[in-house]
Order: sequence, then structure tokens, then C-alpha cells
Amino acid sequence: MTKAYVKINQMSIQTDRVIGEIKGNPHEPVVVFFAGIHGNEPAGVIALKEFFSKLNKSKIKGSVYGISGSIKGLEQRKRFIDKDLNRLWTKQQLEALSSLHDLSIEESEQVELLNFLNEILNTHTGPLYFIDFHTTSSKTLPFVTINDALINRKFSILFPVPIVLGIEEYLNGPLLSYINELGYVSLGFESGQHDDTDAITNCISFIYLALTFVNILKKEDIEGFPKYFNQLKNQSEDITDIFEIIYLHKLKNSDYFKMQPNFKSFQNIKKGTLLAKENNTNIVSKYDARIFMPLYQSQGREGFFIIKKIEPFFLKLSEVLRKFRADNLLVLLPGISWKDKTKTALYVNLKVTQFLAKPIFHLLGYRSNQIDATHITLYNRERTSKTKMYKKEQWYKKPLNY
Repeated sequence: MTKAYVKINQMSIQTDRVIGEIKGNPHEPVVVFFAGIHGNEPAGVIALKEFFSKLNKSKIKGSVYGISGSIKGLEQRKRFIDKDLNRLWTKQQLEALSSLHDLSIEESEQVELLNFLNEILNTHTGPLYFIDFHTTSSKTLPFVTINDALINRKFSILFPVPIVLGIEEYLNGPLLSYINELGYVSLGFESGQHDDTDAITNCISFIYLALTFVNILKKEDIEGFPKYFNQLKNQSEDITDIFEIIYLHKLKNSDYFKMQPNFKSFQNIKKGTLLAKENNTNIVSKYDARIFMPLYQSQGREGFFIIKKIEPFFLKLSEVLRKFRADNLLVLLPGISWKDKTKTALYVNLKVTQFLAKPIFHLLGYRSNQIDATHITLYNRERTSKTKMYKKEQWYKKPLNY
């Protein structure tokens, strides 16, 4: 057992890989909570420890798992030791794992997480839900991040917090992107700032809401249930809009990067606002928008994101277009073809993207994350989603209300 010291309220906790687990009927709903994938983000681990310690197991219908990510990172209070564990879940990395003889600390942890994940997928027939708890280095409202599949939208919109789409287009190898590519409901919950006690409370609230939404727990079996919904509603300042990432300032080989002080996620910014200093250059905003996850820690390669609200009309339009598989028409255009027979990805000539703007591909459910010299590969989350697994669930039957 690894002892991880946490600065929140001077608490210290002990965590093993499995924080807690309740195994029910394999045909009933399963929720898997991950926490501490980054070692300097222990709030989710603490929340899960508290949840499992107080839970009346007799009230559970289904299965619940709480899993620690970076055990060594949690022990040393570092985002990562050798490699970022939340950037290792690429196809190439996973294929290489079996042949690697000298694994890094995070690669060893990845093997354990992968074995656990495969066991879940092999022993449960669903419906399956995967939730990853994180915190940020800056002040923030609690929010959800998802890969833009309709099953993720329909589930995420139940929570009274803002939702951010499209992060998979800017980050390579997050755990949830890998799980979403397998077709399952998966979302990230950023509960607050690293050392803020509200981050723990927000995670606990999210746990109870998630379990009631999937009917693993009943509201009447949770003492004071409304407080959990109200906690997130108040913490998010009643903002429940859906946003899209439009820009990432990625750090490459910067000798020096420092955000200007006191920015917080979802703060409005104007074009020309000084955001950071990098080497000898002032970094200013090119947009009238909102800043998102500004970097106030030494580890990490994403300096900051910029997001904009998506209007409900376009969200509804994208839903209709996807249901009718309007993307089939794209392959009639020159320079666009299916990547392979699975029809889950498009192979697009870069010259074509000059005339078909990125938002058009986004409307149809496509995100790009692989580019060569002349072409871009666009992946569609809808075509890999295991929608049938969730169609009978109460939350799925509700119409999307933007």
C-alpha cells in the first residue's frame, strides 16, 4: 500500500490501485471512477475514499469501482515521474507495451490500468460508464470534458456544470479518448483547483449524481440528495453552456513560460489581452472568448486553451445530421475517402480543408488528430459508439435540451 500525503486540510491518505469496489450483477450498470491519473491531483482519490467508507452497499444495484491512477505520482505529489500517464493511451504506445522490456514508472502503471480495464470489459456486459476525476492548477468552475459523441453529450448534460467539447483534437493519448474510441460513455470531471477543499466536495457530489442518473443508487436512499445537485449548480455559477476549444497554446521547447497572474478557467478575455510571457515574447489573445485551464504549475505542455460557447442551434443541427449519417455525402467530394472499410475515419486531402472549414467536420462528429504532409485523418466518434448499449437507459430516452 502506498501512502500519499495530501496538503488539502493537512490530510494524509493511503491508497492502493483499487480505492474501493462493489461487484454486482454483470448485466447491470457499471461505473468506473478513475482518480489521480496525475499525481498532483488527489482530490478525486480523497472523495472516492470517503464515498466508499460511508456507502451502504445494500443499496447498490450494479457495480462501482474507484481506481487510482499514478500511485507513484500521488506518493511524490508530482503530476508525473517519467512520463505523463494521461498522454500514453495512443494506439502506437499500447502496441509497443508488450514488447518493451524497460518500462518507465508510468508505463508500469499503465499496464496495471490496462489489465484492470480489460477485466472490466470482459466480465461486464454493461451499460458501462467511465469517469475520470481531475483538478486544475488555476481557479476554475467545475466542468465536464468529453469527446464529442452524442452518447457523451446526452449523459453529460444531466450534470449542472459547463461542458467542453473537442479536447481530444488537441491532446494526444488521454485515457478517456482511448475508452471513448472503444465506444463507451466516458467523461472527465474537473472539480476545481488542486488544493481547494471544494474540489473534494464537488467530486463527492458528482459521484452521487452519476450513480443516481444510471440507477445504481436511488435518490431516496441518499440522505440530503438535493445538496449534491445544488453544490455543483452553485459552484458552476449556474453556467451549463456547452463550449468548444478553438485554440491551444502548446509549449514545445520553451526556456521560459509564465502565465499572467490571476486568470481562471471560463474567465472572459478580449482580443489583445496579455495572457503570458514565453521566452522574450508577450503572448496575447487573438480572440474575444474565454480562457480555459491556464497553466500555473511547472509540469505540463499545454500553456492555456481558449474556448467559445456553441449556440444551441448548431448543437441541434449536428445532432440531426449525425442521426441521418449525413457524413456519407462527404465521400462524394474529390479528395475525401474512407480511410478503411470500417468507415470510422475519413482520409482528407489538405487542399480540401481549405474549402471545407473545420466546423463543418465538427458538426458531423469528426475530429482530427493525425496529420501527414498532404492529408489529414478525421475520426468519427458516432460510428464507434456502442449506442445500443445505452438505448434502454432512462437518461438516454430523454431528448437533448440545449
